[in-house]
Amino acid sequence: MGRIDFVLECVPSFVCRMLPNQRNWGELHEKDYSGQKAIYWEVKYPFPLSNRDYVYVRERKDLEVNGRKIWVVLAKSLAVSQCPEKAGVIRVKDYKQSLALESDGANGTKVFMNYFDNPGGKIPPWLVNWAAKSGVPAFLTDMQKACNNYVKYCKNKK
Repeated sequence: MGRIDFVLECVPSFVCRMLPNQRNWGELHEKDYSGQKAIYWEVKYPFPLSNRDYVYVRERKDLEVNGRKIWVVLAKSLAVSQCPEKAGVIRVKDYKQSLALESDGANGTKVFMNYFDNPGGKIPPWLVNWAAKSGVPAFLTDMQKACNNYVKYCKNKK
């Protein structure tokens, strides 16, 4: 899929938490729903489209395969009755994401992502095509910014 110019072993742990906030997309919080920890995320769509929201679970695995470290993050939508839909916001009920990160052996990280969501509602085809075309480069750019910001955050924290 792509590559970022950064090697950081804790990339997956902070990217999951920080990346959605990089673009100020909307409300994001993690909550326990009857023993099931889930994430609520409302995404602000441009006018005249309605905002979308997601309720999903996420799991992270750190793997070692033939001496290579690979980090995998999986996420999928979850129906939670304790998190009702909001008026004027369309709930995304079909969402899946698989993200794998691995060092490129030099000074970068290889990023592999498989993403699907059905945003529901009526979205013009031209907008769907634009989002598909610009989404992956924007994701990699945001991940690069998140990595750089994390290093600054760690230095300032000391």
